[in-house]
Amino acid sequence: MALSRKKWNNILIIACVFMVAVLTFIDSKTNQMPDDAQALFDETNQLTQLQFDDIWLNKGANDWVCSASVLNCRTLAEAWSQLAISPTSISDAERQQLPAAQSLVIAINHTPQGQLWQYYPQYGLLQSAADNWYQIPPSLRTELIPIIASQTQE
Repeated sequence: MALSRKKWNNILIIACVFMVAVLTFIDSKTNQMPDDAQALFDETNQLTQLQFDDIWLNKGANDWVCSASVLNCRTLAEAWSQLAISPTSISDAERQQLPAAQSLVIAINHTPQGQLWQYYPQYGLLQSAADNWYQIPPSLRTELIPIIASQTQE
């Protein structure tokens, strides 16, 4: 059963169109924000400080200032200040399965003291100081990771 060149060309064209359709569908589903996602910070509650591990961000008079080791300061600060989250619930069994959390101190513009949150970057989960759970959409998670300069000893 030999196929002519014309039939092979038609098969390749159909396969390419199908592949583009599948990739477009996957892209539209992964980059789309969930319907229940809400901004964590807004005009009245603006992020002014953020600290986790040895990394800190602080909104100065004109721009963001970060730890000296952070290479993507502006991108990291904008990603955190424009963060959208969705409320979720975590069972006690699921809580026990989670790895150790990163402590995250968040300060907003009109509150003198920061709030202690728990951050689970592998799962995109945030636990508020009031024990409410929030999910970070997968499309936003990569921008929340700081790029750290390598430390060399001389």
